[in-house]
Formats: sequence, C-alpha cells, structure tokens
Amino acid sequence: MTPKEVLKTYWGYEAFRPMQEDIIQDALAGRDVLAILPTGGGKSVCFQVPSLMKEGIALVITPLIALMKDQVQNLSERGIRAIAVHSGMDRQDVELALNNAAYGDYKFLYLSPERLSTRLFQGWLGRMNISFIVVDEAHCISQWGYDFRPNYLEIGKIRSRIDAPVIAITATATPLVAKDIMERLSFREENLKVSGFERENLSYIVRRSEDKQGQLLSILEAVPGSGIVYVRNRKKAEEIADILRQSGVSASWYHAGMGPELRSLRQEQWKSGAVRVMVSTNAFGMGIDKADVRFVVHYDLPDSPEAYFQEAGRGGRDGAHSWAVLLWNDRDIQRLRQIEAVSFPSLEFIEDIYHKIHIFHEIPYESGAGRQLKLDIRAFCAHFHLQLAPVYYAIKYLEREGHWTLTEDTDIATRVQITADRTALYGIDLPDGRMVPLLETLMRTYTGIFSYPVTIDEDYIAARCGVSVPELRQLLYGLSINHVIRYIPADHADILFILHDRLYPGNVQLSPERWKLLRSTYRERVQAMKDYVQEEDECRSRFLLRYFGQEDGKDCGRCDICRERRREDPTQRLKALIAARGGKYTLAEIRTAMGPGEDAYLGRLREMIDRGEVPPYIQ
Repeated sequence: MTPKEVLKTYWGYEAFRPMQEDIIQDALAGRDVLAILPTGGGKSVCFQVPSLMKEGIALVITPLIALMKDQVQNLSERGIRAIAVHSGMDRQDVELALNNAAYGDYKFLYLSPERLSTRLFQGWLGRMNISFIVVDEAHCISQWGYDFRPNYLEIGKIRSRIDAPVIAITATATPLVAKDIMERLSFREENLKVSGFERENLSYIVRRSEDKQGQLLSILEAVPGSGIVYVRNRKKAEEIADILRQSGVSASWYHAGMGPELRSLRQEQWKSGAVRVMVSTNAFGMGIDKADVRFVVHYDLPDSPEAYFQEAGRGGRDGAHSWAVLLWNDRDIQRLRQIEAVSFPSLEFIEDIYHKIHIFHEIPYESGAGRQLKLDIRAFCAHFHLQLAPVYYAIKYLEREGHWTLTEDTDIATRVQITADRTALYGIDLPDGRMVPLLETLMRTYTGIFSYPVTIDEDYIAARCGVSVPELRQLLYGLSINHVIRYIPADHADILFILHDRLYPGNVQLSPERWKLLRSTYRERVQAMKDYVQEEDECRSRFLLRYFGQEDGKDCGRCDICRERRREDPTQRLKALIAARGGKYTLAEIRTAMGPGEDAYLGRLREMIDRGEVPPYIQ
C-alpha cells in the first residue's frame, strides 16, 4: 500500500496535512528526520504510517505515560498491535511485554526513556527487529531545550546497536535546539522538516490586569465553548476552579498531585463536555485529544516562550477560531525573578541535598546503585527543615548530572504475594467465604505469586470473582491482616532510581560551567517572555515565529496588537513607517508591515505619493 492508502485504511482520511507526507517519504527512504510540527499538527501519523509499511516493530520513546496508554488503546481499536513499557510496571510485566515485542508480531513498542538503560531492556533489544526509532518530545534530549531529560541521552547510545532510521518529533524547538537534537541523536545527515508555526485560526491576546479574576470571568462570558485555564501551582488550580463554580461556570481542576482514577475521571468529564473549563497546572494537556478547545487562558505568566506556545497551541485544533489569552501584571515579572533564584540553587546546596537524600533513605557510602526509592519530597523537606522548591530543582540538577533519575507522578499498580504455605493454605479459617475463590483465581492467574509480589489487574480479578474493585480491595486487605498474603495497594508517587553507589563529600560531579550556561539560557527565555507581554508594536504571532527562527512571518491581523493597529489613522501609520526607514522603502515592505487589509493602505499610499506627502517607493 502507498502512504495515502495506509492513511485511508486505518484513519479514514483522504489526504495528509502539510509536511506529513514529506516526513513519511524521508523515513521510508531510510533517512533520519527531525520534524517540528505545531501542537495538533498530526505528529503521530508521521511515524505510525511508515511503521505500518515496514517490517518489524517501531520503538517509540516518549516521557508521557498517559499518551502511551492513549495511543496504544487508539491503535488497538484500529486493529493495530501495540504495547507499552513504562515506570510503574514490575519486572515480570516488563519482561512479558518485551517478549511480546520481540516475538509477538507487534508493530509498536512504546517505551519511557528511563527504561532504555536497564539491563532487562538492553538484553531484549538485540532480539527485536526495529523498523524505526521514534523520539517523541525530542526537545527533551537537548540540554538547551526547556524540558531537558537526561534519560533521553540513552537514545543516542542505542543507535550504535540498531541500524534503523530515527524519526524525531517535537512541537517546539529553536534553531539552536534543533541542531543539538540532530547531533545528540547522531543523525547521518542533517534533515529538518519544519511546518510553519503559524496558527491562522488562533488569536493571541495579551492583557495587563490587576483584576485577573474579573478579567477571566469576562473572557468566559464572551467566548463560548470549552477551554483550559493554566495556573502556576496546584493550590491555585483548586482555588480558581472554586471561584468559577461559585460564579456559575462549569469548572473543575487538575494537577499532578491527583490519583490516577480522579485524573482519568476529570479528563473524561472535560473531553465529553460535562465540564466546560479545566483549571490546571501544566500537567494537563499532554496527549489529551480534544479538538474543539475554544480558548486557552494563561492566568500566570509562563517562564518560557516554548512552554507558552505549546500550551496555547492546544486551542483550536479543529481549525475553528480560538483564543489564546495571557493575563499578566508586575507581580508576574517579580515572580519570574524569584523562580530563577530557586531554580538555580548553589552548587554547595545541591551537593548537600545529594547526601541528605541518601541519609534520609539510610544508604551508606559506596552502596545504593540500582536502588529504586519512593520519594516523598514533602516529608523529606519537613525532616530537614528545607524549602520545597530549591530542593526539587537540586534533585533535578543532580539528575541532569547523571547521579539518579526522577520519574514523577508514577502510577504504581497493586501487587500481591501469597505468604502462607501452599499446602496449609486451605486449612486456614478465613473470615469471608469470597476469599477462597479469590485466592484460587490469583494462583491460577499469576504463577510466581508465591515467590514475590506480582502486579495484578484489579479490574480483571474483580470481574473473575464477581465483586467490585472496592470490594476486591477490602478482601485483599482482609487476607493481609490474616497473614495470608502480602498486599501492596496501588499508589501514585515520585520514583528516584539511584544510578551509582553513594559518593563521598567532594566527589559529587556538578559541572559548574554547565550550571552557569543553563542559568544564562533560562534568563534569556524569561527575558523573551517579558519582551512578549510588554511588546506594544510587533504582531504577537510574528514575535513568536521569530523566536522559533521563522523570519518570514507576517502580521496575523487577529492578535491584540494587530487589532489595535486597525484603529489607528492609516495616514499617520504610513508616514511613521516610511520615516522609520529614512524615506527609502519598497512596496513589499509596506505590504508586510501592514499585514491583512494592506490593499486599503496601498490605496492611501498612492494618494499620499501623488500629493507629495511622502517619497515614492523603490521599485
């Protein structure tokens, strides 16, 4: 089949979106390709179509567990075999999944980046027929990217073992970051495909406001449909959602501190339209497939144009007109300065946190490699009387330096081990008759359950036993207090994986020069964000396009600055533009500067030239 036939067969579309077919053809020709496509630009199709056309299994590396699960489910519903391996799975489940990936005729293996360096994955890698190495959120591999993740560096290492093309995809990358991505992924030749960053149906609006609550309510009254309101922290998400509900707006809140069941419920309520407005931290939106988002409001000022552009781009993915509104005031600027201070704690503080983490988990010197720790950062900070923010960033910098990996907001499934002796099991007097069939079901389903705690599928076991999931949990708890099983309930936590034995003081590598460069890069991003909101003349869209290296952008005609321009006297505006160019200008320059509706300006310009009010343009 041709790419278009594959697209039609599995997705029902007649044609590709801009740039998709070029990326697919490069991949099928065996070329490494970096694709920069805007949010909602159809990134998944760019690797899924060529993977279906080639023998073997595509290795898809992505940090977003929710996105993994959604894509595996979506592919399965289309009759395409896909499987995922991520943190939160125990060894037995991972090994089964990798076995299926190697021998089970699957087309896609979704993998979280921290799994790449494990011995288990490395052992199975050589047995797989890899068709493509797909790197989602590819900016995470660049130390200059706004969301660098050290685990991504392992992707470059496995290229020496796999002779397969790379398809790297991201929505946001400056020219510097794009070049760094291709170098770190060992591209055989540079090959960058950039879809225009323009969002012609999106209006960027910036409002300076001392009454953000009132401004937000006005926006919600004026703009129909569903949307997202981004805020800076979990507490604020809950507060703003409550305020909106009290004002009669259907709203809910979402952040990474919620359990998996509640997160799934909130997502579904918003996607179905049962909830109109989701107030959220930046944890919400990744992998959420909802096309008819009519507005995205940033209640607080983001700390980088990359983050802002990606989040704002979740509006209007159906092509209909949508609004991206950013509210700000002087307190936001001050907050960004404070964030810089806590985001880059001193190297002495960072090393101190390294040792305190080991002390907290009772890990002595020259030991700890391979330990997987459940990190309760709030309990850690309370124990040592430390502020949470600088501790978090110290842990992240230590991750960047290769001392450990941090996987945040991990869903840990329920695990069970039968501790009672197999021969004596049926002689135990159990308080609930349903416990006997439950034990029999567990024994038949999980062969290693007497040897170690195994991950169980609560929905499946509950259905087999004819009970609800809450009832199943009560039965498991009852078996545990009767010393029949070891019961480890499902959890949601941050996991810290220690990569090497604990080092002695003075031996912790921290790279002072890198620390300085990263701080400088952060300042540049913050300054760009300040310039964006304080801009009074340049089109918002053009500003963002220029930041991402697209110099040929045109005025959008829809942002707040373009709208304000249309209210100006055209004669004075033309005179000002020509004067700024010293009286030497071309017709093309006037067209570009005026943006949409320039024909009306050109008519006025001819009249002014005829009257001698301005010099003629250069041919």
